[in-house]
Amino acid sequence: MNVSNSLFDFHPDWLAHTLASASSDLPETKHQLPDGTQVSRKANGVLWLTPPEGRENPNKEALIISAGVHGNETAPIEVLNGLVSELLAGQWTLACPALLMLGNPAAMVAGERFVDVNMNRLFNGAHSRPEYKGLPEAARARFLEEMCRQFAMAHQGLALSHYDLHTAIRPSKRERFALYPFVEGRSVPAAQCEFLLEAEVETLLLQHRESTVFSSFTATLLEAESFTVELGKVEPFGKNDLRRFRGIDRALRRRFCGQPAPAVQAPFDHLTVFEVVHEILNTGPAFRFHVPDDVANFTEYQPGTVIWEDDETCYQVGTAPEAIVFPNPAVPVGQRVGLMIRAKGSFGAR
Repeated sequence: MNVSNSLFDFHPDWLAHTLASASSDLPETKHQLPDGTQVSRKANGVLWLTPPEGRENPNKEALIISAGVHGNETAPIEVLNGLVSELLAGQWTLACPALLMLGNPAAMVAGERFVDVNMNRLFNGAHSRPEYKGLPEAARARFLEEMCRQFAMAHQGLALSHYDLHTAIRPSKRERFALYPFVEGRSVPAAQCEFLLEAEVETLLLQHRESTVFSSFTATLLEAESFTVELGKVEPFGKNDLRRFRGIDRALRRRFCGQPAPAVQAPFDHLTVFEVVHEILNTGPAFRFHVPDDVANFTEYQPGTVIWEDDETCYQVGTAPEAIVFPNPAVPVGQRVGLMIRAKGSFGAR
């Protein structure tokens, strides 16, 4: 039996198998590639890859790559699926351990962002809150956390990185951007900035507090260098122009193969860094949000512009322009409506 049949039950690839098995509780299955690489399908949509003992890991790292935490964000799923197909076909050799995850198979099948609740608000233990009890997405988030913990423990001593890949619901003035989770006292390593530029990501947003997104969990509890990476616009399966994702495709393949980082080249030679200056929360029935529903991420507002108000508070842009990201007033009371951000500086190539 060939490797695809062994791992994916006669489906043509990992993605097809994941979609077909979305409602199944699958046992672990292992397969060894001809070069000695071990591939373990831990569960539906979760692959644990281990190079053969003794193979050099030049970058001395272990990688966690996730996509599909939101089921309708399909392009990164297709990119990751293509890389898995290449590996299984022997087109390149794996140098470092890797944990690959398609986050929310049920939502992928439905073509929706989520089924019951936004999975990317269920990490860092949030899945245990009473309001999420019994929800499949909470159980899936708990399972993905446990997989990451086991992977990190198995590869102590290696530099651990996690890239959670997404595409955005709304248009953006900056098509590709990454978010760096807040960890007290930590700053972004230059090598990670260079990787983002290699992936054709030119904008970095520094988060201002710990959160319940997937990358915050791995950064906070596993001490990984973690990023949420937004790579473009939401499209259905089969409708993505994957030429627009060549940057992340090439950059991940290079990391999997253990090759040295290429020299940073124009036009992707500097990373604009933003910081959060204000978090907008839905304060209740009197909350009024003055940002249009169709506004693009990174739309800039001039000093004095009123962004939101209620009967007690009025938030205006300060003395320098501020931009908005993730505006969404249709959230429950107490949840985030958006972030106001300001350019902090830039990272240039070393």
